Amino acid sequence: MPAVSTAFRDTDRRLGRATALIGQDNGKYPHGNSLLVAGPDGAVLIDPSLSLVERGGAPIPVDHVLVSHAHEDHLASLFLFPHASVHAHGEDLLGLHSIDGFLQVYGMPPEIEAAWLPVIERDFHYVARPDATAVADGDTFALGDDVVVEVVHLAGHTRGHCGFLVDSEGVFFCADMDLTGFGPYYGDHWSDLDDFERSIERCRAIDARYYVTFHHKGVIEGRAEFLAQLDAFGAVIARREAAYLDYLREPRTMAEIVAHRFVYRANVDLLFADHVEQRTAQLHLDRFVRTGAVVEVEPGRWRAV
Repeated sequence: MPAVSTAFRDTDRRLGRATALIGQDNGKYPHGNSLLVAGPDGAVLIDPSLSLVERGGAPIPVDHVLVSHAHEDHLASLFLFPHASVHAHGEDLLGLHSIDGFLQVYGMPPEIEAAWLPVIERDFHYVARPDATAVADGDTFALGDDVVVEVVHLAGHTRGHCGFLVDSEGVFFCADMDLTGFGPYYGDHWSDLDDFERSIERCRAIDARYYVTFHHKGVIEGRAEFLAQLDAFGAVIARREAAYLDYLREPRTMAEIVAHRFVYRANVDLLFADHVEQRTAQLHLDRFVRTGAVVEVEPGRWRAV
């Protein structure tokens, strides 16, 4: 491992008493952008990313670590903070308490899970934190001198996915509402399409000066720019739905839908790509059948109406 320094860096973005610790490649997966919030009575670190491993930790001592949700890239440097209190939404807490709980959030088939487990432990430094405690929507962490971090539940990406509002600094950390061109990710067992859309609308209602994403975008300045990017992000769902319906003009099986690729490009060779494609397709198919847009013409074969 290269020599490390825990000092603030030129790439970090000071946002009053909050600082976006910008990760490698602007937080491109597997890295991410963490948020550090400090007041006279303590400091909170939100989403300890893989980039903090190379840095050797946070620039200042941390009293509390808040985890937006139980995915590997949001936990990757948690092992560096053994004495901090750790918190996540109650719906995702099992993913911090044990590796078995973590794998349950993804819900992968056993053969994929067996190959994924050593990656989580080796490359993302997973360590169980059975001492982690639950937070819920509206809970706050007061750091003194009116600096308060508020939990904002944004379910859909996972059941317990959260953002965090630091109102005194005009900062909203929206975690994996990451506004990327890839679009919303809801391909796990713990994901829900309807919840994701509701959470997009909740983000729309939050007025801040700075919006911080865990991946890619980093710090977005101004509500108008944020809303424009949020609209583009949410529009990916509608494009996927249109693509599914077009493909289903002829009866298709799930295997055909998965092989066609609606989430990932055809050349993307990820361990879990087929699992994500199937889970995402199933959520859309359930909606289509519920609204009458698609019928199951025979068991395991669907066609658009």
